[in-house]
Amino acid sequence: MLAPGKTVEVFYDGACPLCMREIRMLMRKDRAAKIEFTDIAAPAFDPAAVGTTMKDLMSKIKGRRPDGSWIEGVEVFRQLYTAIGWGRIVAVTRLPGISQLLSLGYRWFAKNRLRLTGRCEPEGACELPAKA
Repeated sequence: MLAPGKTVEVFYDGACPLCMREIRMLMRKDRAAKIEFTDIAAPAFDPAAVGTTMKDLMSKIKGRRPDGSWIEGVEVFRQLYTAIGWGRIVAVTRLPGISQLLSLGYRWFAKNRLRLTGRCEPEGACELPAKA
């Protein structure tokens, strides 16, 4: 469960440079301390302790509500932005068409983020280029 006063917990990849830009912005804007930030790349982090696997957490951004229910993808960002007071932006993201485009864009990003940030796949499937 979340700490008292928190409205959402975000499980983020602290080793992802692009992801960290967003997380740092959220940390700065979270003046009311409504977000619980959990770095899944931290050495002490144990996915089993939160009832999931690293593979699942690495597949797309995950979050939890105060009641313990899981959310993922664009909905995590909606909850995070609501927590920092950006409710009007969140309302726009729920409009038909915009919602579908955001979900499609995020699914593409989540599928490709390790490659886009120059990192190996979670299972270590990166290959070194052949020597000439």
